[in-house]
Amino acid sequence: MTRAGHTALDGELKELKSVERPAVIRAIAEAREHGDLSENAEYHAARERQSFVEGRIKELEAILSRAEVIDPAKLSGPIKFGATVTLVDEDTDEEKRYQIVGEAEADIERGLLNIRSPLARALIGKDEGDSVEVHAPGGGKNYEILSIRYV
Repeated sequence: MTRAGHTALDGELKELKSVERPAVIRAIAEAREHGDLSENAEYHAARERQSFVEGRIKELEAILSRAEVIDPAKLSGPIKFGATVTLVDEDTDEEKRYQIVGEAEADIERGLLNIRSPLARALIGKDEGDSVEVHAPGGGKNYEILSIRYV
């Protein structure tokens, strides 16, 4: 994963542990004071939130403990993990820019492309000027690689 992805997930983990977890514990304590727990919607909602928070904490701890942080600025050459790639759709002439990142930090809306996605797999190993054909669930697309940067 990239340094930025690691920092973001670590920040989320710290937020969950220092803010969300104590807030849920307080909410459960307040709901208990209302009496009968079997018909206490606030209590059940707080317990459900606690379950989500604890699950996400475990998930983030597992991801971060196995993560290998890679600095894309130290890389060069053909497309690989960490590359920021500018593509042009050969059918529509629309330009797109993506950074190839790990699964845990991927966010297509922000241009962070999951390395396991069909597009990323098609791009790996290619160079500037190459054309790639991507077979995705929505159909085939052809792209030309305009630039590759490692930042």
